[in-house]
Amino acid sequence: MPLILPSNSISAGGYEVANSLRFDAGSSDSLSQTQSSGETKTFTYSCWFKKNRDLGSTEQDAIFTVGENNTNDFLIYFEQEQDRIDIIVRDSSTIRGRLTTNRKFRDYSAWMHIVFIYDSTNATAGNRMRLYINGVEETSFSTDTNPSLNQTTIVNNSSYTMRIGRLRTDARYLSGYLSECVLIDGTALDPTSFGEFDEDTGIWKPIDVSGLTFGTNGFYLDFENSGSLGADVSGNGNNFTVNNLTSIDQTTDTPTNNYATGNPLNIPTSNQPTFSNGNNTIAIGNSRVGLSSTIGMTQGKWYAEFKFTSAVNVNTPTVGISGEPAKLCIDNAFAGNSASNGVSITADGYLYDDGTSTYPSTWSSTFGLNDIVGVAIDLDNNYVYFSINGTWQNSGDPTSGASGTGGVSLTNVSSVLEGAYFFTTGNSSSANPCTWNANFGNPPFTISSGNSDGNGYGLFEYQPPSGYLALCTKNLATDG
Repeated sequence: MPLILPSNSISAGGYEVANSLRFDAGSSDSLSQTQSSGETKTFTYSCWFKKNRDLGSTEQDAIFTVGENNTNDFLIYFEQEQDRIDIIVRDSSTIRGRLTTNRKFRDYSAWMHIVFIYDSTNATAGNRMRLYINGVEETSFSTDTNPSLNQTTIVNNSSYTMRIGRLRTDARYLSGYLSECVLIDGTALDPTSFGEFDEDTGIWKPIDVSGLTFGTNGFYLDFENSGSLGADVSGNGNNFTVNNLTSIDQTTDTPTNNYATGNPLNIPTSNQPTFSNGNNTIAIGNSRVGLSSTIGMTQGKWYAEFKFTSAVNVNTPTVGISGEPAKLCIDNAFAGNSASNGVSITADGYLYDDGTSTYPSTWSSTFGLNDIVGVAIDLDNNYVYFSINGTWQNSGDPTSGASGTGGVSLTNVSSVLEGAYFFTTGNSSSANPCTWNANFGNPPFTISSGNSDGNGYGLFEYQPPSGYLALCTKNLATDG
């Protein structure tokens, strides 16, 4: 089973992206705008994208589309079944230009930057449609059809609607995060207008695009206004209509601070769970295996919150940590129910610690639907602590350090199977489906209070213990 370790960790300083927008296909989320008349032969589209979706999905994740049907349309989308990017220019039911990547994109943990340039005025046919990923041009395509000289598109054509997150008027919606969405009307700009390579890490990162010339129909969506998520801040006022997106979908998981989510690559081969809400909600079917975090922890102190919202048997959901989440999938196991595979607590109050269970009366209170379980892992001293609605169980004190007051002792990280610990959810019975929401600082559910960690990152219902941090790359860069 594949695991993903920390990625997109960029050094401090430079341009910071404040927000992204989380699209969920199950909620039919999208943005739409009726275009004005602009340049139909030359434009540039740029955005940052973090992929979500169940492994093996056959859906088409729409990044940017124009048109109502497949007679006249323009599409940039992910062909999820093949994990490829597909770009189509169609006119009078005929495909005039198409790029379909050979390369597959399967990383659910990292942000990626997409730049597409359309310039049919270019005398060189191979330069009329160009695609760049993270600052590097894609040159290998399974389909590479170049438009004819001066071929028009329906982009910037006032007779058609632009959409972000929806494939035309089809009932096909995006599941993923988008940030820094930009359309340049009338100009072909290379990727260096939107990003640069970090001088310390070599990672491609965003730059400030506010000074660009956007053109008549151009826009810049930064998603910073929670009351107007489709606001265009380019100065053009080309605002988008917001469809089903709300303030909870505005997130701080961005290309400059990447948060952990659930890992849809780390799932069992049968009875697979279903992911939603930016891979932070997981519906577990007839299995004991739930969500594991995309980012693993090897040192430092980390905090996350978990809320279960449905269950056939409210006693069986589990939450904890494991050093071998891939093996959990192979064994159809939850953390703690066998030797060396981790620690978890169950809704009926049991503690499972590497194959040993402790009865409720001697360890934990019970928790129920919509309760919030906090998990604090101290990898400087190798202890894990659990809270229920803000109360630390077993009289635990996560700040107790080497004494580990009320915590559960852990094996050294170097001895665990995957070389890191991961937050996990699960189910102690494979016959009782349940649904978990994970909050690694980027909640998929409404927070009634609002607390960040000591570095100012994350949004939690309860205050993280002193010294414990949200699992994001800004914190990993300094404390991980």
